[in-house]
Amino acid sequence: MSTKRDNLIVGLDIGTTKICAIVGNMTDEGLDIVGIGTSPSKGLRKGVVINIESTVEAIRKALREAELMAGCEIKSVFAGIAGGHIKGFNSQGVIAIKNREVNDDDIRRVIDAAKAIAIPMDREVIHILPQEFIIDDQDGIKEPLGMSGVRLEAKVHIVTGAVASAQNIVKSCNRAEVDVADIVLEQLASAEAVLSPDEKELGVAIIDIGGGTTDIAIFVDGAIKHTAVLSLGGNHLTNDIAVGLRTPMAEAEKIKQSYGCCLASMVGKDETIEVPSVGGREARVLSRQLLAEILEPRVEEIFTLVNREIVRSGYEDLIASGVVITGGTCILPGMPELAEQVFNLPVRRGVPRDIGGLTDVVNSPIYATGVGLVKYGSRNMSSRNFVIGQANVFDKVVRRMKEWFDEFF
Repeated sequence: MSTKRDNLIVGLDIGTTKICAIVGNMTDEGLDIVGIGTSPSKGLRKGVVINIESTVEAIRKALREAELMAGCEIKSVFAGIAGGHIKGFNSQGVIAIKNREVNDDDIRRVIDAAKAIAIPMDREVIHILPQEFIIDDQDGIKEPLGMSGVRLEAKVHIVTGAVASAQNIVKSCNRAEVDVADIVLEQLASAEAVLSPDEKELGVAIIDIGGGTTDIAIFVDGAIKHTAVLSLGGNHLTNDIAVGLRTPMAEAEKIKQSYGCCLASMVGKDETIEVPSVGGREARVLSRQLLAEILEPRVEEIFTLVNREIVRSGYEDLIASGVVITGGTCILPGMPELAEQVFNLPVRRGVPRDIGGLTDVVNSPIYATGVGLVKYGSRNMSSRNFVIGQANVFDKVVRRMKEWFDEFF
């Protein structure tokens, strides 16, 4: 199947535990995932770049893998941003309509009016997301273009982040030889991938639990109402296992993935696990129940903090369709059950939906943000002059071999 190369969109999820590049191809039927590359991430902490060299290296590796799979050269990406520095808040603006009929210029002006608020010098606006428009007291208008009235109001959700963190993401991508078409809030991307329009309409909270951060977004009436990022994630679980079972971090991560369960009541009394020790001591056999007892309080703590954030936002009574959890950490057995106990709402795991191509590969909460970035890119692509070059793969191989020869001789 030949794909038109100018329809390719690349999402780059720069996470604390892994960097993931996903290549999507826009077809008439919809979005097909045609390439995917991942690489362990070493240069981030709690969603923020702390080591540019390591991050650039990991981005290169992920992009190279995705390029080989998709048979293209990646020139530009939609990059995700997360971290405790992200703040979201609601704002509104009002203008008089000039010609008594709303045109594009009016919409631009009213959104400018809504974002005319004092933002500290060290922060920048990442997104301005319209929630609804109001024309002469008629509210709930999603698309005001062409409607008549005298005054136009816009309610928007503004997401800001630390300038330095955004610059470091762009810098890392540029040093890995790709341009950044746009920086996208990670939970916004995950929501694109895993939520259905009905859920957004009814009211839903999406919780993306990654390695270093837990990202929250609340949708009501089809629009985003609240965003927040907590600096807690799967790495804290791994750390707890390493400390509690006295085992190295790498082994703790393996144990978490193979045997972890965050509800002690779901684990059989007689199940055991083998735990490697530190410093060359012998491995020990411990009860799997003990592992669940380490994980349960920490996961409960994460959900309790998220719940507190939802209550603080004032939308807890409006999320009628419940909670969707996604991100790599939510794969742990017992996650939805424990979340239901804490939130008192129906909870489901979110996996990317409505995509074609390599669906069996990306059919996991791990890839929600990556696929979401591609979906976000495909929705907002027309506004960007954004093309990915067709790679002559042969030239590329020759160039690489030349590099190798130069290194060795």
